Amino acid sequence: MAKSHPALSDEQDAPRFNQWARNTVASFALLACLASLSIILHDQYGVRFARAFVQGISALDLTQLVMQPLEQPAPVVLDPNERQYRTVGEYLARRYRVSSEMATSIVAKSYAVGHGLKLDPMLILAVISVESRFNPIAESTMGAKGLMQVIPRFHIEKFDPFGGEKVAFEPEANIMVGAKILKEYIRRTGDLADALQMYAGAASEESENGYSAKVMTERDRLHYVLRQHQNQNRTVQPQPAIKSLVSAL
Repeated sequence: MAKSHPALSDEQDAPRFNQWARNTVASFALLACLASLSIILHDQYGVRFARAFVQGISALDLTQLVMQPLEQPAPVVLDPNERQYRTVGEYLARRYRVSSEMATSIVAKSYAVGHGLKLDPMLILAVISVESRFNPIAESTMGAKGLMQVIPRFHIEKFDPFGGEKVAFEPEANIMVGAKILKEYIRRTGDLADALQMYAGAASEESENGYSAKVMTERDRLHYVLRQHQNQNRTVQPQPAIKSLVSAL
């Protein structure tokens, strides 16, 4: 049976050969220039000076210039969800009048936390929207702090891995702790609306229902924004193929 990948090795070796060839040509050009310079020095300053110059050049290890390949820059790894972060972030920035960069960063952090906890990132963002309107230094009279308005003294053990209560205003720590609390309440109650009611700590049934409805409405709105973005991408992507087909007719 023939080898399945004979061409792959050749393709990998080709860039290195091309680099070696370029370095070799450059080295010969350098040697030619040095030889010309040596002749000029001989004519201008005599044999002894020219000989010293040649001996100094001969001490250089030019093989390293020929054989040493140039370092290749590390490949840039792009997050496949980056466009989604940007789309949702720009929507939130307009809605809550905050920086687009900050909103997009919070979206990315919410995606990362949601993925780790198996929690809908749009739900996390909806809680942030209702609780703090994307103000990372928001603080209530009850002592709730940060994006998800967590009261640190009630959740000290959750803040400890991040450095304690002093990091309550840091977005990443605040989102992680708030999301863990919400995840715990969902597991405890078995119902999202009840979990949101516990998260809000509302005093009456009316205010509880109002809070959970507000969060879930915001979550649904964010999902709608994301679906619009995905639908636009599906509509735009086939266009090059359609144009190629039309031009071929």
